[in-house]
Amino acid sequence: MKPPVFSQTDIEILEKKSLYQGFFSMDEYTFKHKLFAGGWSKPVTREVFERGHAVVVLPYDARQDKVVLIEQVRFPALATTKSPWLLELVAGMIAAEETPLDVAHRELMEETGLVAKQMHGVNSYLASPGGSTERFYFYWADVDSNDAQGLHGLAEEHEDIRLHVLSREQAYHSVVAGEIDNASTVIGLQWLQLNYQQLV
Repeated sequence: MKPPVFSQTDIEILEKKSLYQGFFSMDEYTFKHKLFAGGWSKPVTREVFERGHAVVVLPYDARQDKVVLIEQVRFPALATTKSPWLLELVAGMIAAEETPLDVAHRELMEETGLVAKQMHGVNSYLASPGGSTERFYFYWADVDSNDAQGLHGLAEEHEDIRLHVLSREQAYHSVVAGEIDNASTVIGLQWLQLNYQQLV
């Protein structure tokens, strides 16, 4: 007998309550779902963090085999890191009227001052599906790393961003050594290490 393959139609939402509404929101859902052994579950209640969706951009100079990373303070990292100033890929939230590709170009300019020669879609992935609906759309941007200079970010968003230009090997070593430990950057740099020879 073939094992069941479930989809959206195999979950029934029984109730939805709004718990908080601000820049982000929190909703409480009560639902039931089909079971692998057959039948339906009892009602399940889960709180869901509604953060919206985001874009992540890996600025990579294939000709020089260099990566442009940004450094900025991330207050929530204070609880578990020696320094909450993290090395990251470019990223930003997608507004209702924007496409992921639009956001990729905009955020690259705002956070690095760079313009992509080409922007390549790679994939998308769920950030933390146990508690949040957020999906990341991942791109790599073909850039000239010689143009990566200065401080960047939008003052009205309290951004204070410094650029770092690293060789691909240096960046990947920082992942292996645990110096870069935020999920999107780890995923992006691991993808680059596996695929860089195809990007030249």
